[in-house]
Amino acid sequence: MNSVAQQLKEGKIPVSTNQVKVYPRSIHEHDGAKLIMVRQDQTKSILCVGEGELYSSLEGTEYDGYKSCPLTHANRMALIQFFPHLAPQAFGREVATFGLGDRLGLAGPGHLQTISGRNAKPILAQQSIRELNLTGRDYREVLDAASYAAFQEGYRDGFGADGDHLKIEEDIKMSLDLGFTMLTLDCSDKIDNTIEGLSESELSEKYAKLPENVRSRYESSYLNKEYEVGSHKVSFNKQSVMKNVLIYDQAIQYMIEIYRNYITKAGRSIDFEISIDETMTPTAPESHYLVAKELYDQNVEIFSMAPRFCGEFQKGIDYVGDLGQFEKELILHAAIADHFGYKLSIHSGSDKFSVFSMIGEQTKGRWHVKTAGTNWLEAVRTVAEVQPALYRRMHQYALEHFEEATAYYHVSADISKIKPLAEVSDADLPQYMNDDNARQLIHITYGILLQAKDESGNSLFKEDFYRMLNDQEEAYYAALSKHIGKHFDLLGKSKQG
Repeated sequence: MNSVAQQLKEGKIPVSTNQVKVYPRSIHEHDGAKLIMVRQDQTKSILCVGEGELYSSLEGTEYDGYKSCPLTHANRMALIQFFPHLAPQAFGREVATFGLGDRLGLAGPGHLQTISGRNAKPILAQQSIRELNLTGRDYREVLDAASYAAFQEGYRDGFGADGDHLKIEEDIKMSLDLGFTMLTLDCSDKIDNTIEGLSESELSEKYAKLPENVRSRYESSYLNKEYEVGSHKVSFNKQSVMKNVLIYDQAIQYMIEIYRNYITKAGRSIDFEISIDETMTPTAPESHYLVAKELYDQNVEIFSMAPRFCGEFQKGIDYVGDLGQFEKELILHAAIADHFGYKLSIHSGSDKFSVFSMIGEQTKGRWHVKTAGTNWLEAVRTVAEVQPALYRRMHQYALEHFEEATAYYHVSADISKIKPLAEVSDADLPQYMNDDNARQLIHITYGILLQAKDESGNSLFKEDFYRMLNDQEEAYYAALSKHIGKHFDLLGKSKQG
């Protein structure tokens, strides 16, 4: 470490040694202090030389002429005071954004290598409360990992932080207080899934029980009305008005409440996304229009909206459904989003390769796409390539606990169709990640695998898994660049230059 510090003092770009790995793109300088990220054994830290306010503000151990600073939350908060690019930011509605859910806290540098040179911005910190509970992390750790990834890569083009699929005010307040710059409001608990399928008489009876002022307000705006949306038209009859009011009114009021109580009072820009995709039935274009118009009329500015598309956007696999019908409805959904000025958001966007080119074209390159599990799957693929024995143990454990994991995720995987481990050579283990059934098996058991312990309370997989990924981080970054890069290319955001 002394030699690295000396090279930094001399204005040289330090080189790695047998004991210390140096990340040369991480060099930062401010008012007499120079910093660089290094890794010794399994631990990364920031080596700081020089003097001044920055040097003094960082916590760490002083040695002869330098300070070794751990990657703590306190040190991240100190760094962002001097380097604003290490803090998340809001991007607004005019640039494509890509959500990169990093469940492990290790994928950030690979994500930044992937997006660098593309006309899109990374939402580097993106986790739902469900994911945090399953991985044993919290929002502070997620944000810290994103900032340190930007530091490691010397990435100065900005990243966002998404409080993903938040439902309750306590979690919303917590995420905004921590500095998250995007909020995805999950309205599923406010959407009435019992309405679809009611008979006409049942629908009318339930609708008649709503307050008269609610009914009259919606009817005056929509009943027997037709709206132009670009070159398209959206129309409403009595039945569609009744259905939409019964399904969405409570959710719409909640959206308005959250916007007024939190987004407008944040004192800074927040990218506010509306999620209405966690429902039992697809979002009809007229439903999308009604929700959007109600928000627009109340001066609620949203960053993006995620409808529930026809077909299935299952975890970790390609789109399942009629591509012709999807494109037909996508055209309308994209036109509605464009009409009101926000971006169309694609949730469970991992690996939806058959529809990406349509999405890129119909949104005119102005979209938000969320991924998460596919990044974890590339980590598992890396394990299968370099440590097959560990992968075999994880795969078998996942098989034994698959039914337990289906309590959290809906998938169509048939584990009986997964080729038995005993019939697969070590060299072919990574191919499991190309099989839909095996992908979904591993995708939804991530929390179970990371939390698994033996009878003595020791981790069955997590410690070995993290150690391997740290040792093979460049291989993991390369796997992410290849796989996530395919998403960007099909969406129309290839690398420039």
